[in-house]
Amino acid sequence: MSNIDIEGILKELPNDGRIPKTKIVCTLGPASRTVPMIEKLLRAGMNVARFNFSHGSHEYHQDTLNNLRTAMQNTGILAAVMLDTKGPEIRTGFLKDGNPIQLKEGQEITITTDYDIQGDESTISMSYKKLPLDVKPGNTILCADGSISLAVVSCDPESGTVRCRCENTAMLGERKNVNLPGVVVDLPTLTDKDIEDILGWGVPNSIDMIALSFVRKGSDLVNVRRVLGSHAKSIMLMSKVENQEGVVNFDEILRETDAFMVARGDLGMEIPIEKIFLAQKLMIYKCNLAGKPVVTATQMLESMIKSPRPTRAEATDVANAVLDGTDCVMLSGERSRSLSGDCRESHG
Repeated sequence: MSNIDIEGILKELPNDGRIPKTKIVCTLGPASRTVPMIEKLLRAGMNVARFNFSHGSHEYHQDTLNNLRTAMQNTGILAAVMLDTKGPEIRTGFLKDGNPIQLKEGQEITITTDYDIQGDESTISMSYKKLPLDVKPGNTILCADGSISLAVVSCDPESGTVRCRCENTAMLGERKNVNLPGVVVDLPTLTDKDIEDILGWGVPNSIDMIALSFVRKGSDLVNVRRVLGSHAKSIMLMSKVENQEGVVNFDEILRETDAFMVARGDLGMEIPIEKIFLAQKLMIYKCNLAGKPVVTATQMLESMIKSPRPTRAEATDVANAVLDGTDCVMLSGERSRSLSGDCRESHG
């Protein structure tokens, strides 16, 4: 590479009003839902506003949407509206006195599917009734974003219990999320809450797209369109593959979906973390071939929640996603200004 090429790296690319090739999705949460903050996000490059229905009531999200519309009117900048469904989930139960419990490496603990039981150091509950039927000895149960790993020792479907051995020492609080790597889970992609959120809030507000959590097969998209009825033609369906079953059925999901999201968070709980980069590259490549828009999400510039500058690894992550061919990058709790600059530099 010549000196001229090297020197060119040091020149900042002008923000001359050209439409960015890579779009930005921003989550409108508690710290970013006011009119002034949304105006800043719009000016910094937000193209899609994400409403995360894992949290908040319809009234809460309606107030945020009203603020978004006011901000768009004030700035003259438009953004699409995305409803991100909560989807099916498995959680640990409540604990005695509400206090976290100490789990120690090597200790055995019983998991019961009786969700009314308040847990302690010897027994905890989980919300998935078919747990003793679907897991088997040797499987791993991950709790609290993977911070706690439990190895299945034995299963007793009659009593609704699973005996596990703790693989690390950690504190477990109430109502923590659970992942079952490699296990085919018998839960609907669209829950009753999701249907109410879509038909009771999304459709009346003329949203632009729905991000569907934990899509596992192509028929999931067919069922969602059936629920939407005549509204299916005007709302883009974006599939989020977040477990091994979805990865196996990726091609049939891609045929049925309008767009795709590489949701690296939960997927990283389900497949080896060192294979996430390969899954990302292959999924984006296949979406590009199919002409389907693709979003790369989770932990993009996450350090910027607390820091004004991203880490070098995060900046490289954004650039690699753009070079892979992603159409859009998504922020959850981070900032959009630096992301816009990273995308612009990646395009050159």
